[in-house]
Amino acid sequence: MDAKKRTEIATLGEFGLIDLLTQDFPTRNASTLRGVGDDAAVIAPPAGEAVLCTTDTFFEGVDFDLTYFPLKHLGYKVVTAAISDLLAMNARPAQLTVSLGVSAKLPVEALQDLYEGIRFACKEHEIDLVGGDTRASMNGLTIGVTALGHAPKEQIVYRSGARQNDLVCLTGNLGAAYMGLRLLEREKRVLTDVKNPEPQFKGYEYLLEKYLKPRPRTDIIEALREEQIHPTAMIDLSDGLASDLLQLCKASECGVRIYLDRIPIAQQTSALADEMHMDPVVAALNGGEDYELLFTVPLEMQEQVMRLGLVDVIGHITPASTGAFLVTPDGQDIRLRAQGFPEK
Repeated sequence: MDAKKRTEIATLGEFGLIDLLTQDFPTRNASTLRGVGDDAAVIAPPAGEAVLCTTDTFFEGVDFDLTYFPLKHLGYKVVTAAISDLLAMNARPAQLTVSLGVSAKLPVEALQDLYEGIRFACKEHEIDLVGGDTRASMNGLTIGVTALGHAPKEQIVYRSGARQNDLVCLTGNLGAAYMGLRLLEREKRVLTDVKNPEPQFKGYEYLLEKYLKPRPRTDIIEALREEQIHPTAMIDLSDGLASDLLQLCKASECGVRIYLDRIPIAQQTSALADEMHMDPVVAALNGGEDYELLFTVPLEMQEQVMRLGLVDVIGHITPASTGAFLVTPDGQDIRLRAQGFPEK
């Protein structure tokens, strides 16, 4: 950023900055009656459909590190995180608002990079940017994203619908985003005092993409609709498999058994974990930020789910009294625990 032209935010003012950042966001959804440019957006969902709303907040130094996080990628990722919650309820994302807390260290050009990533994500997933806010911040960059979507009321999927003997299904592989973060943190630490740093990422490009630019699983939602598969419960994996699965079990008042040898882990995840003397299963269970989807379906839908070719069946739902366990290949039961949250 230092090599580029630097324009101070103060030269544009709040409204000039907003106009600059939002000027290239066309309206794509018929449900958007009024977007950026008024006191409030005006949204009218299709007849018979409900509006769903979710909010995420990201703090510099807590959720991202601008030392190694390209702002274009960050813009894309915050959209992914927001709309993944809507996808987990079987809804179509349609609108987005973005609010920023900006410190004086960032020039206008940095925010343009951020919004370029947001704009790319909106174009890719046919989402309208319909509003937001910009304020001065004393504590680095803060990004607040609110996503709106809609779905027919009878098609909305909640966390609370899982039933005994339902299959537990998982999209994608787990742990790659966490290992990507560990790789970036390692290189930052090793190269802190190096004049011309050259980080060593060769062979781990997939892990970096999974952390820096995760893609929302809109393809899964579309495939489920095409196959007329209606999940009984669903949640997106942002906090790690163990934590998110326990949230689903709590909402559905059920237990679960998942099988260690069925959890998909990418080769690069295992390779870097071995290099760092870590267990890749720990990364898969507790790493978080995978933004894959975990859902349940009735047992009789197993063949339909497997035909999708995009999903692994990793376990099944049990009565609440049996608890939540990970089953090892030798038949040992290990109780699932949510990292960072106290046990009851």
